[in-house]
Amino acid sequence: MAPTSPSTPDTAATGGQGSGIEVSFEFFPPKTEKMEQTLWASIEKLAPLNPRFVSVTYGAGGSTRDRTHATVKRIVNETSLKPAAHLTCVEATREEVDDVIRSYWEAGVRHIVALRGDPPSGIGAKYVPHEGGYANAAELAAGISKIAPFEISVGCYPEKHPESASFEADLDLLKAKIDGGASRAISQFFVEPDTFLRYVDRARSAGIDIPIVPGIMPVGNVAGFLRMAEATGTSVPAWFRDRFEGLDDDPQTRALIALSVAADQVRQLADQGIRQFHIYTLNKAETAYALAHLLGVRPSKPLAA
Repeated sequence: MAPTSPSTPDTAATGGQGSGIEVSFEFFPPKTEKMEQTLWASIEKLAPLNPRFVSVTYGAGGSTRDRTHATVKRIVNETSLKPAAHLTCVEATREEVDDVIRSYWEAGVRHIVALRGDPPSGIGAKYVPHEGGYANAAELAAGISKIAPFEISVGCYPEKHPESASFEADLDLLKAKIDGGASRAISQFFVEPDTFLRYVDRARSAGIDIPIVPGIMPVGNVAGFLRMAEATGTSVPAWFRDRFEGLDDDPQTRALIALSVAADQVRQLADQGIRQFHIYTLNKAETAYALAHLLGVRPSKPLAA
């Protein structure tokens, strides 16, 4: 496949009720019964949009392994959605990770999001490969491919991973992930659409031709968003901070502003030919549903009155 520019669609997507746009949604495994109720209400709300897949995250150091597996298995058993299970190689031997991979296949999961993962102490801490474990996501992707013919998605970083020495080194690692079996890259969140588009141009110039899907992160908690941005090296322009200034005690207005910011992101990217979007739902359906609607994605069946 010849390299494409950001103005050229990455795929010949067919979803979205004729819009030519496909969405996928990301959830995290619930910690409490109340959070589980919220999650499943969100899944029920978003399922009629026929997402390409829904992914379930995996906590730092494998801390949510059992809950991730339980959530993914329930999606397989109780819905028609196609789940993608996140998997990391932190704090585990190859044998332990391989057991998880096999258990996903046996449960009917056919798609894994392969990530190196963050250390148990969280984002920004120094990563040390586990003795006897997979060293990084490229090795993990290759290990998954050897066990079963999973579809494999991996992460990519529009402003490069904070631990990468350069953009070139970062793209070399993405190439290694592709060599290991990855067929899609999902981006770290970003604020400016041009940041993502420049990254796609850079990747295409480096000969990377798999779909590169923007990860859209609507703002929930502003302070938390800014902390994560700082830890991951994500640029936050002054205009972004200004839009949320003074809204700490006004969650309703803050939610409207957050939707407005995310809506601008997806509209600008769609105008430049991007046709796949991965939305970090934070386990809440409203903003994700609205963004999909703005992109022209409609329910496959009318919602009940």
